[in-house]
Amino acid sequence: MDLSNAVKAPKMRAKDIPISAELSKQLKAIIGCNKLLLGKADRYAYSRDRLPHGLYRIRAGALPGTLPSAVILPESTEDLISITQFCLANQIALIPFGAGSGVLGGTIPLNGELIVDLKKMNRIIDFNEINGTVTVQAGMNGMQFEEALNKRGFTAGHYPQSIAMSTVGGWAACRGAGQASSRFGKIEDMVLGLKAVLPNGKLLDVRPVARRSVGPSIKDILVGSEGVFGFITEITLRIWKKSLHSEGCVLAFPSLQVGFNALREIMQSELRPEVIRLYDAEESHQRTENIAEFKEKPILCIMKFSGLPELLAVEKKLSIEIAQKYGASLTSLAPYEHWQKTRYQSYSTQWQTDDYYMDTVEVTTSWSEVEAVYKTIAKEVKVIYPELHFGAHWSHIYPEGLCQYMTIRLPPMDNLQAHQLHLKLWDKIESICLQFGGSIAHHHGVGFLRGRWMKEELNEGMHLLESLKLALDPGNLFNPGKLGLPLANGAQGLTTNN
Repeated sequence: MDLSNAVKAPKMRAKDIPISAELSKQLKAIIGCNKLLLGKADRYAYSRDRLPHGLYRIRAGALPGTLPSAVILPESTEDLISITQFCLANQIALIPFGAGSGVLGGTIPLNGELIVDLKKMNRIIDFNEINGTVTVQAGMNGMQFEEALNKRGFTAGHYPQSIAMSTVGGWAACRGAGQASSRFGKIEDMVLGLKAVLPNGKLLDVRPVARRSVGPSIKDILVGSEGVFGFITEITLRIWKKSLHSEGCVLAFPSLQVGFNALREIMQSELRPEVIRLYDAEESHQRTENIAEFKEKPILCIMKFSGLPELLAVEKKLSIEIAQKYGASLTSLAPYEHWQKTRYQSYSTQWQTDDYYMDTVEVTTSWSEVEAVYKTIAKEVKVIYPELHFGAHWSHIYPEGLCQYMTIRLPPMDNLQAHQLHLKLWDKIESICLQFGGSIAHHHGVGFLRGRWMKEELNEGMHLLESLKLALDPGNLFNPGKLGLPLANGAQGLTTNN
C-alpha cells in the first residue's frame, strides 16, 4: 500500500480557531453557560485520545490534529437535540466524546470540530430483573456501571481493560470487546436496543426486544459507527446474574500450534470458559520465567471458569482434559493470579513515558489461518526493524476463529523516523491480515488511523457506508474523517509535519 499520502500535510484550518463570540453566545443561550468550555487549557485536554501517535506528536511539540473550537457538556437528550440542531443550522462540525480511551484517534479533532462530551449523561434509567436487561445513558463510566449492577447481583459481562476509563456508549460506538468475550460475546451481542440523536436532530428509538425480523438491523448502523452517524444516548443491554463461583487454571503447552488446536476443540465442544488467554513464546516468557514446567513447554495458557458450581466443575474438567490431550501440563496459578490482579492496567504507559514508541494492534483471523498469520507478521515486522520488540497473545476465542493481539515497540529514536517506521509496521500487519482473509480490527475500532484499510476490507460495503453517511449527514458534520470516511475538505491520513 502506498503510504505517501500518510506523511503529507493535509490542508487543514489553523490549529487554534475557537468558536466565535457570537456563536458561543447563542450556544450559551440554548444550553446554559456552565455547559460550554472555551478556555484553551480545556480545549487542549480534548485534543487527543489515547492514540499512541498522538503522544508521539505531543513529544515533538505538536498536536495530532487541531484544538477543538469548543467543548460542550450536555446533560440530557434534549440538550443533544438542541446542540445538533444548532450545529446543523450553522454548519459546525462536531465530535461525540465519551472518556477518550480510544487508541485509534476516533475523537481527535482534525479540523477544529466542536467536542460534545457525554459524561454528564451517566445514569441507569431502567433495571429490569424479569427480562434481564438494563437501560443506561451512554456517558456512564464503565466501572461505575458494572459496580452498580454488581450491587444488584448482576453483571454486564463486559470487562475491557479500559473499563475504569471508558463509557458504556463508547463500548457500543467502537464495537468493543471485554475480557470475557468467549463466554458473553462482544458488545454487539449484548445490545438489545438503543436511542440516538441523528445528524438531522431527530431521535431514533430502536426498542429493545429479544429478536426481530423487520429488515436489516438498524441498531447495528449505530453500534460501531464511532459517532459518524449520530449520538448514541441510551443503550439497553442484556445482563446476567453475577456468578459467586469462579476458578482459574494455568497450562503449559509444548508449542503454539498445539495450543491453537486445543483451544479450537474446547470452543467447538460447546464449553464456555469465561476467559481463555494464549501467549506466544515472547509474552509467555515474561510471565513464567521462574516456573519449571515452562522450561520444556514454553507456551502459556490461562483459563477462567465461572457459573454454577456443578457446571463450572464440568467445564473446567473437560477443558483441561482436551488441553492435556494436546500435551499441556497444569502448572502454578501464579500467572493467573497476576493477571487477575493487573487485568485493568495498561502496560503501555511505562514504556511510552520512557520515550519508547509502543503500540498494540488487534486483528481477527480464522482457526485455519491463525498460525500462518502470526508467523508471517512476526517475520515481516522484523524485516522493517530487526530490533523491534514483537509479541502476541490471543484473548478473545470463538468457535470459528480468534483475535490476535500484538504489541510492537520501537526504542527511543528520532521522532520522524519512528513515526515513519510506525506507519510501515501498521501497514504490514494490516495488509498481511487482509491477505489471509481476516479483519483489520477486532475491538479497538477504526478511528482515524485504520481508515486507509477500510475499503480493502469492506469492498462494496464501503460504498454502502458512504451512501449512509451522505443520506444521514449530507453536510459531513458528525466526526468527519473517521471510519474511513473523508474530512470535509477531502484530506486523509496521519501527518508528520502538519
